[in-house]
Order: sequence, then C-alpha cells, then structure tokens
Amino acid sequence: MLRVDDLHVFYGQIHALKGVTLEVERGEIVALLGNNGAGKTTTLKTISGLLAPRRGSVTLESEVLGVMPPHEVVRKGIAHVPEGRRIFNRLTVRENLVMGAYLRHDRRIDDDMKRAFALFPRLEERLTQVAGTLSGGEQQMLAIARALMASPRLLLLDEPSMGLAPVLVEQIFEIIDDINRQGTTILLVEQNASMALSIADRAYVLETGAIVLAGSAADLAANADVKRAYLGE
Repeated sequence: MLRVDDLHVFYGQIHALKGVTLEVERGEIVALLGNNGAGKTTTLKTISGLLAPRRGSVTLESEVLGVMPPHEVVRKGIAHVPEGRRIFNRLTVRENLVMGAYLRHDRRIDDDMKRAFALFPRLEERLTQVAGTLSGGEQQMLAIARALMASPRLLLLDEPSMGLAPVLVEQIFEIIDDINRQGTTILLVEQNASMALSIADRAYVLETGAIVLAGSAADLAANADVKRAYLGE
C-alpha cells in the first residue's frame, strides 16, 4: 500500500534521513521505533507532505506522491495525527471534527462522525466544549478522531501515548487496534515500544536517520538488542 524508498531529508545542513526505505501493506499496523532524534517524526512528516525529501520517493498504491502539498496528500487517503496533538484549541470538539472532514463532500460524513463517537464516547459527551479545555487524554482522542473524519486509507500516528497516564495509554492502544480491525492501515511512531509491538504486525527500528532493524513485531520483541535498548530488559 505504502512504499517509502531511499528517503534523504535535510534540515539545513543536517542530514536527518539517510536512505530510509520501508513498506506498509494494506491492513497492517507497522511500528516505527527509535530514540529521540532518530528520524521517526521526520519520516511521518515527509510521507504527509510537510517536508520535501532531497532524494527518494513516497508511493501510495502505485502512485508516486512527489512534492505534493499536505492537503493533497490527505485527499489521496493519508491522515496524520502529529506529535503533540495539534488540535484547534479555540474550537469546540464538534468544530474540530468538522475540520477533519473539510476536503470531503460525500454523504458518509455523518456516519463517520457516529463512528468517531462509538470509538470515543467521551467526545460525544463534550461535543460543545472548547477543545483546549479537554484533558490530555481527551485531546489525544480528539486528534485521532479528527484524522479519521478525513476517511483515510492510511493513518499516521506520532507518539499517541505521549504524556498520558498508564491506564489511558492502554485505552488508546486498544482503540488504535480497533481502528485497524475496522479496516484502516496504520503506521505508528511510538516511544512505548512494548505497547507498540503488542499491537503491530511488523516494525522497523530507526537510528540516526537510518533503518537498522526490520521484521515481524514478535521477532523484534524477542531481539536482544531491542529488548536492551527499547524494552528495558
């Protein structure tokens, strides 16, 4: 479904991605692991059109996306939930969800709103509340629900558990797994490697802008280097 091929991305003179190549098949959850500064967020930003690679390509279902603005990438079927949530703080929950569907003109928007409420009942309870007054967990729910309102084929999730209490982390990952079972393919960046590998089909490990390990989630969870570096074992 998605192929990232030989991506080289720079911030000025800093070579942030050094030939990153990865694939995500339809229906999968693929985790992208690595320490801070490894290039995980840069990879997602490049896929979603927020950054332009100096070399390499991003292909979605045989279509090379090229240098495409982010809203066109959304139109092609990729939605990005960024690190830090980036909700519209001064808008209500409903208004945030409507903004997620701003490119759509089909008749399924109301159905997708109901789907969002089925996944996140708390949001329906707070529909008219200003988003900036929600708790951290509720804001993360809203960020994911807003992305789903774009009706994506591929969902990019950047650190969905960041700053959340352990009980909320488990809840968010259960919902991510549910979203995938409902048919949305997911590329997941997550510092909590244990949780990420528990729901992923496959995973890649990034170090200083390059892929150093790849395999099934089960194989990486059993890998001694991964255990030592990311699982605290």
